[in-house]
Amino acid sequence: MEAPGSVLDHLFHAPQCAGWRSYMEGSMYHLASLVLLLAFMGGSGVFGCIYVYVLLAGGFVCMVIWGWLWACGVDTVVWNVVLVVACLVQISHLLYQLRRESYGEDYDTLYRTVYQPLQVPLPVFKEIAHCSGLEVHALSAEQSYALEGKTPIDRLSLLISGRVKVSLDGQFLHYIFPYQFLDSPEWESLRPTEEGTFQVTLTAETDSLYISWPRKKLYVLLAQEKYIGRLFSALLGFDISQKLYALNDKLFAKFGLRFDIRLPSLYHVLGPPPEPMGDTGAASVHPQAAPALQRASAGTRGPRPDSGNLASGLLQKGPPRLLAHGRAPLAPTQTPEL
Repeated sequence: MEAPGSVLDHLFHAPQCAGWRSYMEGSMYHLASLVLLLAFMGGSGVFGCIYVYVLLAGGFVCMVIWGWLWACGVDTVVWNVVLVVACLVQISHLLYQLRRESYGEDYDTLYRTVYQPLQVPLPVFKEIAHCSGLEVHALSAEQSYALEGKTPIDRLSLLISGRVKVSLDGQFLHYIFPYQFLDSPEWESLRPTEEGTFQVTLTAETDSLYISWPRKKLYVLLAQEKYIGRLFSALLGFDISQKLYALNDKLFAKFGLRFDIRLPSLYHVLGPPPEPMGDTGAASVHPQAAPALQRASAGTRGPRPDSGNLASGLLQKGPPRLLAHGRAPLAPTQTPEL
């Protein structure tokens, strides 16, 4: 029986090298080293881990081949086989996690289209998806999502597919396309303690799909998760700016008086005056709109208001609060705090 001291010496004290070998290892050994080098250059996240473990498994397979054909060492082959099996187990676990966290084709496409370019982590998107109830709602062609003055503002919705038309008093305003919010102006028009109704009508022109977040439930999520709150603030701001640009050509019409229905401050600046009542004289007109109205009444079309004058007028009135498509501020109704 070998003494314990000799076993330790055999394990931890290598024999002295008599001299360096004059030849190099086989090509498979160098290929394995190269693959392992590429594996350790992988990134983070689920897909980064999959990349790392796939290349690690490939590198260890090359080491198994090298140990079997060139090194002729049983221990080399066995250990690398164990490492290959461990990598395959990790890959299977990661793929199972991806499949388990899939919420359907529509939600997966939503993540790849909207949230993944913003580098939103999957756990964060998971909270956002669960807040919507993981449901996809359908609108058939000519079906209304909201009716002017009737539908309450109690949710926030994002169009997944199809096209929705926005109109006011039967007059077309603009379209809403996939991955745009259906009611972002309405969402921004109300505080958490206020209630209101749509001041426009939203009608599906084609068969459409959308997802919705209940208003109060989403407010709770935004209050609890500051990152998600900032994320939605950026997404809503970008969405509203797109809608306002879509309505830019509707600001000036036949007499230069057509207003953007989603900017009440512009309505007060450029809106038409009320009709005079009998012989009591003309009604009072906002001073900044008076020159344009005089030109309109004279039957001549004047130039568009100068952007500098318009901007200065808006600044004098203070920053406008974005309202929900309407002609006048919504009448808030106090509700209990969330």
